[in-house]
Amino acid sequence: MTATSTDRVTDAVKRRYNRIAPFYDLVVGRAPIKWWELLWSKVEGKKILEVGVGTGRSFQLYPVNAEVTAIDFSPKMLSYARAKAQKHKLKVNLLEMNVQKIDFQSNAFDTVTASFVFCSVPDPVRGLTEVKRVCKPGGKVILLEHVRSENRVAASLMDMVNPLAFWMVGDNINRRTVEDVRASGLTVEQVTELAAGIFKLIEARKPLD
Repeated sequence: MTATSTDRVTDAVKRRYNRIAPFYDLVVGRAPIKWWELLWSKVEGKKILEVGVGTGRSFQLYPVNAEVTAIDFSPKMLSYARAKAQKHKLKVNLLEMNVQKIDFQSNAFDTVTASFVFCSVPDPVRGLTEVKRVCKPGGKVILLEHVRSENRVAASLMDMVNPLAFWMVGDNINRRTVEDVRASGLTVEQVTELAAGIFKLIEARKPLD
């Protein structure tokens, strides 16, 4: 995508997420909490960035002694996250920010996490490249994602349905996120299959050099 077309799609996706914010927990909440528990059991270091915090699904799993910064590009989603953080007296730095242009210095975080985010980022490789930039050399990137099936029939069906899914909620259901992670320059260390051949936990690391 060109910069202009990416910006247009980003604005459209943001509007959709603002629209569905009141119902987001009903949708995401149906996914097993053990997937988030697995993700957060893998974090390393003290300075953590959560990309696409949404309404704060991960809040209860933040490491006790970590310094967590959490970003999202949807102000409506963040309003729910802020209310949840205040209710539970959680210390987290919540900021409105687009993963395709992260406003942090390079090499700032020990670990970067995201849950069901890169299905909706208009330019996922650009976003993942930004994730790599703000992660420290040798630091970890952990992604919980749904991706295109490796089954040819299922993958073809996902390709057919994808325009409708994107129009409704801004999600692409046929992303090849493992390949996108590699394309960003991160080193994929492990991919854990979670369910149905389309839900995966992707663990990657920023090269030391």
